Amino acid sequence: MRTAIDSNVISAVWSGGEPMASKAVERLGTAGSEGALLISPFVFSELLAYPGATVPALQKFLNDTGITFDLKLDEQVWIEAGLRFARHAKRRKRSIGSGPRRVLADFLIGAHALVQADRLLTFDPTVYRQDFPELHPLWDNPK
Repeated sequence: MRTAIDSNVISAVWSGGEPMASKAVERLGTAGSEGALLISPFVFSELLAYPGATVPALQKFLNDTGITFDLKLDEQVWIEAGLRFARHAKRRKRSIGSGPRRVLADFLIGAHALVQADRLLTFDPTVYRQDFPELHPLWDNPK
C-alpha cells in the first residue's frame, strides 16, 4: 500500500503544538506500517514555504521518517491534473464563484496520489472528494 502525503500533514507534525499534530503522527504511523510513504515534488516545494524550512532539513526529515520523495512523475499525472483542474474551472465559472478556488498544486497532488499511490493522506479533503472521487482516502477533516 503506497500512501501519498499532503503537505498539511507534515506541517502539522512540524508544528508540534497544533491540535492535529498527534493525529498526523498517528496517521503517518498507521500508513507507514501498511506500506510506503511518499510525497510528490509539489508537496516538497510547498513544505519549503514552512517557516524555517530548508532543503537539508526537509531532506533529513524525509530520510529519518522513511518518506520517499517521488521525483519521477508519469505522464498520466500531468494529464489527470490538467483535465480535473479544467473541470473545476468550468464548475466555478458556471456557479459564479461558488466554493473555494483551488490552485493547480492541489490537482497535481491529487493526480500524483491517484496515479502513483494507492491513497492520499490529507487534512483538507474538500478538493479531493469532489475532483478525485475514485481516490482512496486516508484523511481527517479537522473542522
